[in-house]
Amino acid sequence: MEDVKELINKKVDELKDELIRSTQEVVRAKSVNGPKEPGKPFGEGPANAIAAALKVSEELGFKTKNVDNYVGYAEYGSGKELVGILGHMDVVPEGDGWTYPPYAAEIHDNKIYGRGTIDDKGPTIAALLGLKAIKDLGLPISKRVRILYGSNEELGSHEIEYYLEHDEQPDTGFTPDANFTAIYAEKGLTLFDLVMKFNKKASPGIKIKSITGGEVKNMVPRIAKAVLEAQDVKKVEGAIDSYSKAKGVDLRYEAAGSCLTITSVGVAAHGAQPETGKNAIMQLFMFLDTLDLGDTDVKKYIHFFAENVGMETNGKKFGVYLKDDTGELTFNIGTVNVSEDEGRLGLNIRYPVTHTYDDLIKPFNKKIEGTGIVIENMDAADPLYFPKDHPLIQTLAKVYQDVTGKDAVLLAIGGGTYAKEMKNIVAFGPNFPGQKELDHQTDEYIDIDHLVLLAKIYGNAIYELAK
Repeated sequence: MEDVKELINKKVDELKDELIRSTQEVVRAKSVNGPKEPGKPFGEGPANAIAAALKVSEELGFKTKNVDNYVGYAEYGSGKELVGILGHMDVVPEGDGWTYPPYAAEIHDNKIYGRGTIDDKGPTIAALLGLKAIKDLGLPISKRVRILYGSNEELGSHEIEYYLEHDEQPDTGFTPDANFTAIYAEKGLTLFDLVMKFNKKASPGIKIKSITGGEVKNMVPRIAKAVLEAQDVKKVEGAIDSYSKAKGVDLRYEAAGSCLTITSVGVAAHGAQPETGKNAIMQLFMFLDTLDLGDTDVKKYIHFFAENVGMETNGKKFGVYLKDDTGELTFNIGTVNVSEDEGRLGLNIRYPVTHTYDDLIKPFNKKIEGTGIVIENMDAADPLYFPKDHPLIQTLAKVYQDVTGKDAVLLAIGGGTYAKEMKNIVAFGPNFPGQKELDHQTDEYIDIDHLVLLAKIYGNAIYELAK
């Protein structure tokens, strides 16, 4: 008789068309977080994505529940204990520059293209189809299994608190929202704004009307724009040309009378790996700091960040650098909104697991003391840590090794995953060692062979946790 692994893997192959179809269906639901609406706490998009995931789940024969459009889930099995697979249906904004429509889920060269294909709709649906394989095979399990569809992970995971107040905490499980093999440690995570009110607004030869850029704090911004009024527009244009050539940066401009719009073009990346991108906001700030903006508060604001952050991504200039075996602190300025009255930058800082929030925030507060800059909207999550010999870690590592035939290398990461939101949950995949990072990128996709392999890995992992 075939062993369970072979049975699950063979059944997943038979379910390949269902896996592709189901993934496409949820990717087509544009699920960027939006303004709260009646019955839709994070806007229409995430609610539509939960509905799509529940529809797919019901079509596959699972019992489902919608927890007030905060979280939806599909459940299978019986027993007191609960295994939870925590995925999220919300996505970061798609941005521009896509080769294929970001919500069409088109297939090209064996790849499904679309926002959310790898982060995190495709992997979550792979787990669902892994569970479908167990169900169709009638494999004996002693616990209930719940595939959870979250809706606010990209903006702080606020839906999980509501879910835990209204429904059941899993006893164990994983989130398919990071890297293989199992992740035993995650850095501490902060998301917040740095705000300065502009009182000193003398009108110099160059006046900044606005600076905007970035989509979310946990994403390296690709585009940032500044609108200026200048007495000598040609002089500013010449400064842009000279700076761009000398620094090798992409700054573009368009003039209309005395008004000049500057567009800074960088390279988008996940906020957990800001060193892999090029920050369009800070690229723009570095240039603006070279202009004569007079003795104004906006000049002080720009200069402070140009001098204390620049293009650096590890917080050394800011005086908050931390490092341990799980890596360096990462420092990402993800959003900007500057008007004539106020400056507001959105930050995402992640710090190593052996350090504390106080280790970060005390030197941070010291740096901004006396500048007029204040912290607002702080959202913080402590580091996560499991011993490498923890049964959950070891079970997932063994499954990975058995299904892929590759060595299981345990990881510590900078990405903040759902594992921080629920007890006894760790991150497990979906990205393999050396695989190109596509999370939050233009032209995000998942290779269909990758998707099928994920369903096999997750199906076997669910079985081992629930048997």
